[in-house]
Amino acid sequence: MDWGMKNRLSQVIKPETGRTVMLAVDHGYFLGPTKGLEDAEKTIEPLLPFADSLMLTRGLLRASVCACTSVPIVLRVSGGNSIVGEDLSNEGITTSIREAIRLNVAAVALSIYIGSKYEHQTLMGLSTLINEAQEYGIPVLAVTAVGKEMVRDARYLSMACRIAAELGAQVVKTYYCDDFEKVVKSCPVPVVIAGGKKIAELDALKLAHSAISRGASGVDMGRNIFQSRYPVEMIQAVRAIVHEGASVKKAAKFLPVPKKKR
Repeated sequence: MDWGMKNRLSQVIKPETGRTVMLAVDHGYFLGPTKGLEDAEKTIEPLLPFADSLMLTRGLLRASVCACTSVPIVLRVSGGNSIVGEDLSNEGITTSIREAIRLNVAAVALSIYIGSKYEHQTLMGLSTLINEAQEYGIPVLAVTAVGKEMVRDARYLSMACRIAAELGAQVVKTYYCDDFEKVVKSCPVPVVIAGGKKIAELDALKLAHSAISRGASGVDMGRNIFQSRYPVEMIQAVRAIVHEGASVKKAAKFLPVPKKKR
């Protein structure tokens, strides 16, 4: 791995802890307007000081993030689908490496859909992206997306993560599951977990803690932060778990204590 690749990876995964808190705000590329991101700039700005990197599309980056930011960018470069389309797995590469370089990103991200109708298409897209990104020392994050019919168990996710790593991805993003340590052990590159759909704050902290304690290199959390009642406090709580090894109980102290009903 050359110096440029190592340098960009160190911007995303902090060398001091070997972990990362990524803030995902790329949902609009297939969901359209997403609750909490209607005014994306207003949502993102107060969270930036606590994010190790920001994952989003080029359109949102240009329109909603100040060019003065020093937070590393993980650029979503796949798309071409939507939540109302016939098949969510029908994705392709939407953004060139030249554009990623122009935007000064630290890494690029693309989804793969193992077991779907378009599995081959997305895997070849990942391979093409890795080949092109490698030329310029840009790391690739492979997202092991799943369709509604896919089972999120250790066997399936281990296979998806290992395939992504075998094709050359430098980091893999996947879902947490039972026996998650098996997923991590079978993947030779860092694994970060997706936050998934919005759940209660305490449950989201438990999710982060379970993943980190079982070998995850970090989290790429979106809705469980920006859709929280306390987004700034929530991302700080997640940081405490990821970088400081805080317990769920200790991390939860960042959150305001609910007022008792009279």
